[in-house]
Amino acid sequence: MTTSDRRSALRAGAGLVAGGAIAAACSPSGASPCAARRTPASPSAASAPSASGAAARPLVAPSPRAFPRQPVQIAHGPRDRPRVALTFHGQGDPAVARALLGEAERHGARVTVLAVGTWLDEHPDIARRILDGGHDLGNHTQRHLDVNAMSEAEATAEIAGCAERLRRLTGSIGTWFRPSRAARASPLVERLAQRAGYPHVLSYDVDSLDFTSPGAPAVTRNVLGGVRNGSVVSLHFGHADTVAALPVLLDELARRRLRAVTATELIG
Repeated sequence: MTTSDRRSALRAGAGLVAGGAIAAACSPSGASPCAARRTPASPSAASAPSASGAAARPLVAPSPRAFPRQPVQIAHGPRDRPRVALTFHGQGDPAVARALLGEAERHGARVTVLAVGTWLDEHPDIARRILDGGHDLGNHTQRHLDVNAMSEAEATAEIAGCAERLRRLTGSIGTWFRPSRAARASPLVERLAQRAGYPHVLSYDVDSLDFTSPGAPAVTRNVLGGVRNGSVVSLHFGHADTVAALPVLLDELARRRLRAVTATELIG
């Protein structure tokens, strides 16, 4: 990557982060004013008063779904529909996360965030921001270690630990589980995820390699070179290259008439 490309990527990333900060200032939760709201599960949830006496916004998080015609590990959706799922490993600077979410929403896209439990501990409001935007929220283990290399007890703690954080913050363990430090879960981790309440493990068929910091143009090429109907794309919060690449990526997906939806919408 040339020096000029690197400067361009960083300038674009800085601009989007600044935009995310402005959006965060628009509401107490950091949600964009135009973000889609979840429908409350019941009238009582919708009318529950906050500490200040005002009606609190409900946080109704969907639970995992079983898709009978799908394998336990899902790497892509139907190839006969022009939809793709952009999935983000959730950790890093929350300002970058909000910038990426805001950019997706400006393009009419919905994404899937697989959150790390320790990240939720540090930034508990981010769970609401993700759900308020109409995005999927799932489990990416508690500490983002190599879960496939762990003993059964250790792996169980990693999966259950993040699931408990999600339940505490949202009322649900999240819609998906994705193993940390691996594209696919080992047979043991697959069984443990199902035991924890996740019928499926969410893998992917397109890797952006953004975590290697290859530069925004390379991230865009990595995705657009492999994406097609039904693809599940692996991306990460916390990387300037991803921030800089996302607008171009979303524009090109739209040009190809590929709609960016949540993993639940893609599979269902």
